[in-house]
Amino acid sequence: MLSHEEIDYLKEIARKIRVSSVRMVYEAKSGHPGGSLSFADIFSVLYFKVMNIDPLNPEDPNRDRFILSKGHASPGLYSTLALRGYFPTTLLSGFRKLNSKLEGHVHRGVPGVESSTGSLGQGLGVGIGMAISAKEQGKNYRVYVGVGDGEMEEGNIWESLMAGYKFRLSNITVILDRNRVQLDGMTDDIMPMGDIASKVRAFGWSVQEINGHDYSEIYDALEKAKQQKELPSFIVANTVKGKGVSYMEGNPKYHGAPPANEDEYSKAMMELGEVS
Repeated sequence: MLSHEEIDYLKEIARKIRVSSVRMVYEAKSGHPGGSLSFADIFSVLYFKVMNIDPLNPEDPNRDRFILSKGHASPGLYSTLALRGYFPTTLLSGFRKLNSKLEGHVHRGVPGVESSTGSLGQGLGVGIGMAISAKEQGKNYRVYVGVGDGEMEEGNIWESLMAGYKFRLSNITVILDRNRVQLDGMTDDIMPMGDIASKVRAFGWSVQEINGHDYSEIYDALEKAKQQKELPSFIVANTVKGKGVSYMEGNPKYHGAPPANEDEYSKAMMELGEVS
């Protein structure tokens, strides 16, 4: 259970992740803010409370691994890694610009990034491979994979789920950013997925469903997954696309578009508590 002080700390980290994500896409005039904002609270809990990592030794063979399968949410991950100390926060201003490592979709050349992603459906398969490798080598590290609900329409995801159960990968946890919005509209309009929790459970996984903006629920679910010794774990995190910026919340436009002008940018900064 998290203390009030820990929750306040994680909230502030998530706020900074959101501020940085919006600033990055606005300055670049391109990028994907919506899914970065919806996953910010999860990034905060993972990187600042749960995962066994050392930014000063990012290649530690015993480190936990996180793969952002929905690689377009790079502003959120890059912001998290910078705040955690993997590289200076000043480098974030180079996002999507020439001669910067911070490309629009995450890639392995950035400290702390475990796998290049962006072609949706691929990241979970990579995570499955890492989890198998850990088992075969007798390593105790855990693998975490962040996926999007639009991404759940990809067949590769379901093939990977079958493999996770076959190999009894109790060392992997998948977190679904269930914000119900994808590039072209609402997921229920484009490809209704129904009860994802029941479907994944039918594939043999241990499944939990949580409020993806409640820090205690996020933390408790991740800790419970660690205790699972027989099955792979899947967390359905119900979230709000564009969380924290009123005009972005639940709006498909901001899946892949920055604030349209200075007024929108200023409004976002104000709502995120960045303007005095």
